[in-house]
Amino acid sequence: MSGGLVRACAVADVAPGSALAVEIDGTEVAIVRTGDRYYAIADECSHASVPLSEGDVDGCTIECYLHGSPFDLRTGQPLGLPATEPVPVFRCRVDGDDVLVDLAARPDPDDDQTTSAPAGTAPRSLSQE
Repeated sequence: MSGGLVRACAVADVAPGSALAVEIDGTEVAIVRTGDRYYAIADECSHASVPLSEGDVDGCTIECYLHGSPFDLRTGQPLGLPATEPVPVFRCRVDGDDVLVDLAARPDPDDDQTTSAPAGTAPRSLSQE
């Protein structure tokens, strides 16, 4: 798993209150939008190995559609049974029209989710592996 921000999708690809399944560097990730905030969480329930991206989004939680375990999008912690193990979460930023994810970094709770590439550089795209 490489580090650094990678383009996961376009901002417009994820409707408010929904999730989008993407693959980044071989890792299945759910990009979740709640209002104007975006979250990146591993796209697999820790209880039953089903895609979280197919679950319901409610505020800062996503609920596994199979058995109903909700997960906190900020921490990956399960908020109800039957899941008892957390799901990995990743740093997620918006840069212009793009949603960027860093698989090697945890989210920063104080992150305003906006970023700009340093002068003379650009975020990696999925094709720049």
